[in-house]
Amino acid sequence: MNFKEELDAKVAHIEEIIGKYLPEEKGCQKTVIEAMNYSVLAGGKRLRPMLMQETYHMFGGGGELAEPFMAALEMVHTYSLVHDDLPCMDNDEYRRGRKTTHAVYGEGMAVLAGDGLLNFAFETAVKAFGKAKDKNQLERAAEALAVFAQKAGIYGMIGGQTADMEAERRDAEDSQEPVTEELLLFIHEHKTAALIQSAMEVGAILAGAGEEEIRRLETCAYNIGVAFQIQDDILDVVGSQEVLGKAVGSDEKNHKTTYVTLKGIGQAKEEVRRLSEEAVSIIASFPERNEFLEELIRQLTVREK
Repeated sequence: MNFKEELDAKVAHIEEIIGKYLPEEKGCQKTVIEAMNYSVLAGGKRLRPMLMQETYHMFGGGGELAEPFMAALEMVHTYSLVHDDLPCMDNDEYRRGRKTTHAVYGEGMAVLAGDGLLNFAFETAVKAFGKAKDKNQLERAAEALAVFAQKAGIYGMIGGQTADMEAERRDAEDSQEPVTEELLLFIHEHKTAALIQSAMEVGAILAGAGEEEIRRLETCAYNIGVAFQIQDDILDVVGSQEVLGKAVGSDEKNHKTTYVTLKGIGQAKEEVRRLSEEAVSIIASFPERNEFLEELIRQLTVREK
């Protein structure tokens, strides 16, 4: 099986796992559940649950212990996109080639769908406790839940989103305090890399990895996340809406400072390459090699969507 075939098979398996944990569309709250499921089932790379699963297996994890966390992480990622697309945020009408949640269900219901996904993510994650086989697995699930919560919150993704919004306001107002590379990297680390760190750290914790191994994975996931975001910024300049499934040129239209505007396309591409190579070298340094995971990280640097 080549990489593309293996990737497609893994995505299909992850889709099945996510589908098992989605809420049933019934009752007086049916509309918000429909909006939640519409958002989650819009497709996507399923990168975060895939990174969690691959890391879990790399450290010897087996069974279904990671599955609730995989589904929960995709719910958190999806809720962040639903809120990101709102008129009060990025005001986008298309994502992954189809209408965004607020464009279909209205702004108020999209807010509730995002709220619902965030809450339901934690309802889903705690189901891992019911899958634990012994005291060690229960303790790992508890430790994983703490990491999962922290990376999604004010010290993780939400903190990064806050800094990003304030940076956009600086750009829009042509502030005397321009957005610096240091601030931009803080935004990328928290808004994008935090959930990737959550994926890999939770996978490793659930499998019983040691503290030093988890710290190395945290660095690896930082590199992946920052490289992923810089590649997004590059694609916003050189990509097409047909391929990406969403509007391009929005950063320039909104006068937004990105790694590309600070450093130029050439240096941005070089930084993506450097970060990715370092991430691959960390993954390759563990006793149990996961060659699929190594290739997945490489592919993120050359993706077109």
